[in-house]
Amino acid sequence: MSFEPEGPVLEGTLVRLEPLEHRHAAELVRAAEEDRGSYAYTWVPRAHEVGDYVDAQLARAATGLIAPYAQVSLVSGRAVGATAYLEPRSWWGEDRLDAVEVGYTWLAASAQGTGVNAEAKLLLFRHAFEQWRVSRVDLKTDARNSRSRAAIASVGARFEGVLRNWSRSWAPGEDGRLRDSAMFSITADEWPERRARLEERVARFRARTA
Repeated sequence: MSFEPEGPVLEGTLVRLEPLEHRHAAELVRAAEEDRGSYAYTWVPRAHEVGDYVDAQLARAATGLIAPYAQVSLVSGRAVGATAYLEPRSWWGEDRLDAVEVGYTWLAASAQGTGVNAEAKLLLFRHAFEQWRVSRVDLKTDARNSRSRAAIASVGARFEGVLRNWSRSWAPGEDGRLRDSAMFSITADEWPERRARLEERVARFRARTA
């Protein structure tokens, strides 16, 4: 497949998704070291790991298999987390994209529940469905991560099931172990209704912020 998911800047009213760069590192250090109580099953770099984390994401981007972003809060003007497009797939062997995953997502504790996640997903999904014309967008998380599963469901993704021993575990103390992954998706046919629902949800967060 020759298509590479090079993500452009995506800007909303609560968050701006900027292609990840080294200039985001200092703000991501601050974001990553807020209250880490919600990260039980999600790997989020510690302050001393952020530089290597950015290097690793940019190295993956150079392979054409990931488009990493910094999530920049428009309220604070600071990077408050990260996300990415990954796993681009083409089923017909053409220079087009048929499916992509949204993942590698984390947010500072202070940005959770503020609408940043909802609008970031709206921006990512809209670009994937309306610019790249994908047939589906995937999302997945550790099957034990009820918080993450609820967040994914809240943006309109449909639960498809659990794949056992699907990928490495990021949970503390589980180095070298595999996890079961809860799989979710949105399809192109579902997107218009999901978009309307997400836009309404983001509007409620925007009104609350105002």
